[in-house]
Amino acid sequence: MRTGILLAALLAASPGLGRAEILTFAAASLGGPLDRAIEVWEAQGGAPVTVSYAGSSALARQIAAGAPADLFVSASTEWMDEVARDGLIQPESRRDLLGNALVLVAEPHAEPVTIGPDLDLPALLGDGRLAMALVDAVPAGQYGRAALESLDLWNEVAPRVAQAENVRAALALVASGAAPYGIVYATDAHEEPRVRVVGQFPEDSHPPILYPAALVAGADEDAAAFLDFLSGPLAGEIFAEAGFTRPPQAEAPE
Repeated sequence: MRTGILLAALLAASPGLGRAEILTFAAASLGGPLDRAIEVWEAQGGAPVTVSYAGSSALARQIAAGAPADLFVSASTEWMDEVARDGLIQPESRRDLLGNALVLVAEPHAEPVTIGPDLDLPALLGDGRLAMALVDAVPAGQYGRAALESLDLWNEVAPRVAQAENVRAALALVASGAAPYGIVYATDAHEEPRVRVVGQFPEDSHPPILYPAALVAGADEDAAAFLDFLSGPLAGEIFAEAGFTRPPQAEAPE
């Protein structure tokens, strides 16, 4: 009896204690700011959150295969649409959570460039390669290829692309010196002091970079509350500091 009373007191004192964790599948490019947002959420008594970071395509396929995720935050509307068509999300919960920009990065002492049809990218690369996430599957790679194609730069540089599993892996190739240049999100560059942004791709050179988020079918009210927190002002400040933008419809629904 006394044990039951003690447990009840502990639960009252610690709102997150004893509650099931919220398993969040999130695009690799969210690593860092999402971790910091989770720290704030849990400090306020929110249910514990565990995050699995990977490319959006890999995460979508894992959800389709029955992985027990509660929340999916994709870096691509395409992959969110894919799981939605399979009836694997709660459609009323879906919202565009964040936005981003696409940049060219290099080692810290590289000179800035103007990104446009006149950019001699092969000359910049020299004997090296251009680091990108998988151009046919991972959103950052798909956006990068779309931008290069729209600027008529893709065909001459395609044989020189070093494709990585996700955008953070592409960033690591540049940060480690394995590749002289890479195409990543602006927020990835913000998280890595060993690279410099030398140019930003024009917004109209690629589709808008949006991060849709939705509850996976079967997710409970704790996951719904966490998604609302990510859509709110406290998390918004954390994401803004990392360079993310907020689409107008990102706010938590009334």
